[in-house]
Amino acid sequence: MIPMLRLQFIIFALIGVGFFTRKKGMVSREGQKNITDLVIHIVLPCNIVTSFVQELPDSALRDCATVFLISVGMEVMCMAYAKFAYRNVEEKKRKCLTYGILVSNAGFLGNPVAEGVYGPMGLMLASVYLIPVRVMMWSRGIALFSGESDRKATLKKVLTHPCVLACLTGVLIMLAKILGGVSLVPDLLFSLLQTIGRCNTALSMMVIGMILSDIDPSQLIDPLVLRYTAERLLIVPGILGLILFALYRCGLVSGLSPRLSVLLAAMPAAATTSMLSSKYDCAPDFATKMVITSTLCSIPTVFLWGLVLKASG
Repeated sequence: MIPMLRLQFIIFALIGVGFFTRKKGMVSREGQKNITDLVIHIVLPCNIVTSFVQELPDSALRDCATVFLISVGMEVMCMAYAKFAYRNVEEKKRKCLTYGILVSNAGFLGNPVAEGVYGPMGLMLASVYLIPVRVMMWSRGIALFSGESDRKATLKKVLTHPCVLACLTGVLIMLAKILGGVSLVPDLLFSLLQTIGRCNTALSMMVIGMILSDIDPSQLIDPLVLRYTAERLLIVPGILGLILFALYRCGLVSGLSPRLSVLLAAMPAAATTSMLSSKYDCAPDFATKMVITSTLCSIPTVFLWGLVLKASG
């Protein structure tokens, strides 16, 4: 309980700092975008690489494979859920809701939370979990809004994304350490990457606060958005949790991977939901409400999921 409360206090405080700086005009909307790019292209990749440079248990490769397969299964489950749950919703809003169920903010918000709850091992597994999510974001996600799907462009985006490259680099480092006993990262380089990577939690949480600063409480009372928020934060991770618990009882999954997967499944809508809906003129106001409402409500629910999953371990 004490570590979780400490983590929650830090998250609240950092979100508050971001909210304050944006409200007071210390950071402009363009500045907010620049900070987001800095995190995605520099800080987070450094953090991911260093998470693979650690004393790993013998089960590390198995855990990575398990969390990857769980993530693939999660995306398949979400596609089926969205097709059933939103079949009667107006088309433009249905696209936003479907994307919001398929693609969560598990990267921007999930990585620092996973690291805070489960340490470097949690961050490493979270990085692997996010690979299928990012593939879905640039394939099925883009096709939802644009009506087109370019496989070559999708593959290029996936393979050149800084976080995916960092994850693949980390896997190579891990394999070299486990199979050959060789360290591919000199101490000086590791210290540099670690120093940069330590900025991840602070910058990520402050950006979340900046996003929340655009909130207009009078616009958040939308029954469909509130329904989506409950589904994204409680129902979908709850279904995944029940499935993984059954698999655990059968001896098919074990270790940290199932608990971490449920925690990442409980993240709010990705900011790209609002960006893509705006780009393709697909109910952008509705999508923005989805992002802000689910992000705001995720602050207590992620804390509760962390407590439940930590206790279950």
